[in-house]
Amino acid sequence: MKTPLLPPAPNSIQKGIPLTSVLERPAIEQLAANLSIGDADFKADGFIEMSCDGLEPLSIKERAAHIAEAMKAFLPRPYSKAIQAILASLTPARKETTDLGMAVMFYMPHASYIEKNGLDLDYNDGKDPFDVSMSAQYELTKRFTSEFSIRPFIIDQPERTFEVLYTWMKDPDPHVRRLCSEGSRPRLPWAQKIDALVKDPQPSLRILDELKDDDDLYVRRSVANHVGDIAKDHLELALRLCENWLEGASKERKWVIRHALRNPDKKGITEASQLRSKAK
Repeated sequence: MKTPLLPPAPNSIQKGIPLTSVLERPAIEQLAANLSIGDADFKADGFIEMSCDGLEPLSIKERAAHIAEAMKAFLPRPYSKAIQAILASLTPARKETTDLGMAVMFYMPHASYIEKNGLDLDYNDGKDPFDVSMSAQYELTKRFTSEFSIRPFIIDQPERTFEVLYTWMKDPDPHVRRLCSEGSRPRLPWAQKIDALVKDPQPSLRILDELKDDDDLYVRRSVANHVGDIAKDHLELALRLCENWLEGASKERKWVIRHALRNPDKKGITEASQLRSKAK
């Protein structure tokens, strides 16, 4: 039986090698091979041809969306059946949280596919696809990240999505825990801004408080960056949050505080500088 594989990719961004190189024809051919494992009737040649057509001038995110369109065209319907094929095509979940390399970006089209289609009732024969989509993102984030694909769910169905995130924030897998913080960042780079959380970040505070002392730096760094996002629009809230976290803070939590307030400190916000000094 064939095994899903990741295509070869650099361990880090290389000078002179564009980021788009991780989503070129070799990766598309490997994706076709993997999807053929999940769906015995998958038309690999047609998928490869559609994915490669017009690929060259596209950015990395545009390539992911373009390939996702080809996935939609060639995967079985309805959406829930396509997701079954996708899940069967995944490589083993990652254990490590450092030195992940560029190979995991192979899964950008998968995330784009869920981002674009995961709330479409018609595409799922009129059946609510929410639970199917959330289960798929739970698995995908263990291999790449679902921080981009989760955002339409937060925007469209915030209460329902946060209830899931409040469960996932206690998950034993650090990739899942990080998703709860990173995916709900109001101003996540490369991603759609979540206007409701820019206006009122309260729904995320429960997640940040839960994860501020996480065992994994991978997760704690996300918490710090999330607080940094909040500080851009609600400086006083971010300052009070960090001030409260100072009480009984471990050296790891103090790092979170310092990292979270580094930009206000650079801007000359006195209280941010004072809190960072106390967190040394």
